[in-house]
Amino acid sequence: MEHVFMLRILQQHSVHSKFAGPFTMESAINVLVSQFKAYAGKDGSLHTLSKDEFQSLVVTQLPNLVKNATDPAVIDHLMGSLDENNDGELTFAEFWQLIGKLASRHAGYSQ
Repeated sequence: MEHVFMLRILQQHSVHSKFAGPFTMESAINVLVSQFKAYAGKDGSLHTLSKDEFQSLVVTQLPNLVKNATDPAVIDHLMGSLDENNDGELTFAEFWQLIGKLASRHAGYSQ
């Protein structure tokens, strides 16, 4: 499922990107970084995701991997589990934890 998600994102992204080409781990990272940046700048800081930006990203980019993402309580819980410094925003490093958890769960490496 996650492979399908990444392939779909890469296909959409590659049409308009200098990263077009064969599917590689580097291109997958480029997509993750560019998507984070696209959502991060909407409410203020270009370097962090606010709660609204995070929810928008999760709802639109991870609809099959994060259940009930439109529920504010789900987003509060998820964001709280990732926000290490409790500043109410997610840095890329904090967001990356979610990607790792989703990938691990998808691959069967975690419960």
